[in-house]
Amino acid sequence: MLTILALMKRKGVTLPERRVQLCDQYVKTLLSTWNRARSMSGRATGRDLEEVQTTRVLALLALWMHEVNPGVGLVKRPDLHRKLEEIFSARNAPDPESASAQFLLDVREHAALLLEPQPGERIYDPTCGTGGMLISALDEVKRKGGEYRTLKLYGQERNHMTASIARMNLALHGVDDFAIARGDTLENPVFTEHDRLATFDVVLANPPSSIKQWNREAWQSDVWGRNFLGTPPQGRADYAFFQHILKSLSRAERTLSDSEVAVEAGGRCAILFPHGVLFRKEEADMRQKLVDADLVDCVLGLGPNLFYNSPMEACIVICRMDKPAARRGKVLFINAVDELTRERSMSYLKPEHQERIADAYHAFADVDGFAKVATQDEIRANDGNLSIPLYVRGKSISEEKGEYAADGLREAVRAWDESSEGLAESVERLLKTIT
Repeated sequence: MLTILALMKRKGVTLPERRVQLCDQYVKTLLSTWNRARSMSGRATGRDLEEVQTTRVLALLALWMHEVNPGVGLVKRPDLHRKLEEIFSARNAPDPESASAQFLLDVREHAALLLEPQPGERIYDPTCGTGGMLISALDEVKRKGGEYRTLKLYGQERNHMTASIARMNLALHGVDDFAIARGDTLENPVFTEHDRLATFDVVLANPPSSIKQWNREAWQSDVWGRNFLGTPPQGRADYAFFQHILKSLSRAERTLSDSEVAVEAGGRCAILFPHGVLFRKEEADMRQKLVDADLVDCVLGLGPNLFYNSPMEACIVICRMDKPAARRGKVLFINAVDELTRERSMSYLKPEHQERIADAYHAFADVDGFAKVATQDEIRANDGNLSIPLYVRGKSISEEKGEYAADGLREAVRAWDESSEGLAESVERLLKTIT
């Protein structure tokens, strides 16, 4: 594979060895991000971007972007199109213009969202990584025929190289109005206005799970007021990110006059969390305050292996600062663990899975074994526990009667017997070998 290191040597560009390694990682990470997003959005793995050919194009593109704007990599969209056409022309493409357009189209396909971002809104990701969730919001507006060019995208990322990838990713997707800042969101939130945290219409986030190394002592007297639910335990900063996100949501505004009432909806967020945030005892007080504040709109459980190199089942927590009247005092629980298609070691959501989840969310009604609207009183009766199985009850051996339960038990005993026999045979062969 033609690496960026070789390209730089050929062009006479000299950079420290560490920077060269990061540039090579830059392209590879960007490519894997695209393919992962395509897989999650229902694209079969066989239709992913071809690694070698795509990396060769991206390597040339990354070098050129570095030359045009060193260290930042932002370029104008017409210049980007022209450069891609030059690259495909040099690669003897029959129609460089079409090849360039198709290349950009391929890398712009990402998953749809439940939050329905609207043209002109401010969208923020406090742990933006390579910018995938911001681009998902952009694509959702495009999919619905909205004027995506009026969106304003903001992100903060702790890792310098990853933040650079996010900037390139957004530029490649034709985004003009964006700001990606580098820094630790918990320790030093960058986006502020008038000595307060900036607020946004939509916040999308996949915070790092249960980090242990963070400044818990400073959080107890947080200058931004982000500890309104409490201080999380040292070993789990999930609710620190959660409170930062809630504090970053715009508040609903209502302007009264003699003749009319003008209403501007408050902000909304969707956060990808491990299931532990829904039920862990050490966070129970904060979770109860969250329920009492009536901010949680929906808790959505997802199936395993949807995320690259991770078999975990995750959940999405959706919150709104200003719920519609019909949703107030209630939370929708959706159990979508079976709404996926498995292929090899990966799983992904097909369009029909996405549609069923979206339909259930917008309907906000009970669906047997799939969705349940629970009142605040029902949740309080469970001590504020938001674990999905408490509210959406699917079929299980322990709850079924008669032949189904008996068959299930017999099958479990049979499998245990077989595994025990296999273990005994393996131990016996091992002993014969060493004696």
